[in-house]
Amino acid sequence: MSRIGVLASGGLDSAVLVADKACDAEVFPIYVQCGLAWEPTEYQALQSFLAALKNPKVMPLTLLSVPIGAMYGHHWSVTGNGVPGLGEPDSAVFLPGRNILLIGLAAVWCSTHDVSRLGIGSLHGNPFPDATPEFFRDFTRVLSTGLNHQVQVEAPYRNLRKSEIIERFSALPLELTLTCMAPQAGKHCGRCNKCGERKRAFEQAGVPDRTVYWS
Repeated sequence: MSRIGVLASGGLDSAVLVADKACDAEVFPIYVQCGLAWEPTEYQALQSFLAALKNPKVMPLTLLSVPIGAMYGHHWSVTGNGVPGLGEPDSAVFLPGRNILLIGLAAVWCSTHDVSRLGIGSLHGNPFPDATPEFFRDFTRVLSTGLNHQVQVEAPYRNLRKSEIIERFSALPLELTLTCMAPQAGKHCGRCNKCGERKRAFEQAGVPDRTVYWS
C-alpha cells in the first residue's frame, strides 16, 4: 500500500484530504505547531475529526514544531489582536512563508520515515505565492535534492473551490473541522475572514452548515 504524509491543520480542506487519501493509501497526518493564536483550538478540532473517521489507514497524528514568534513579532496571527474581519480581502490573511515552513518541515519528517508523498489541501483561487502549482513543483525539486530523498508535493484540490469540496464530501463530519482565526470557547468566532469564507462555501454548495458559530 502506498504511504502519504498530509499536512493537516484541522481546517476543512486538509481534514477532508486526510479522509480522501485514506481511501487507497496509508495516511500520516502531520500538524505543524508554529505558535499562532488559534492553534490550541485547531489542534483539538483535528484530533476530534481524526477520531471520528475511525479509519485504520489513518496513522496516529504527528506533531512537529517550528516557533514563528521571532519572525512574525506582533503580527495579528500571533497576538490574536486585529484579526482580519468578514469584509476584509484575502490578501489581509497572508502569512509570509507559511507553506515554505510547513512543507519544508514535513518533508524532513517524510525523508526520515520512508514516505515519498506529501499532500497539502491548497484550493483553487488561493492567491498567495507559496500556493501556486509552480511553487509546489519547484519546491518539490529543491527538497528532493537537499534531502537526497524523493518527496513529491501534491495539491490535488488546487483546481477545486471550497464549495466543491463541501459538496463532494458532505457525508464527512465537517462540523468538527475548524476554519477560524479567532475561535471563542472552542467555537468558530463567526466574524473573521475565514469564518466568512466558510459560511459562503456552505451556502454555495447547498449543504447545511452544522458548524457552531460564536456569533
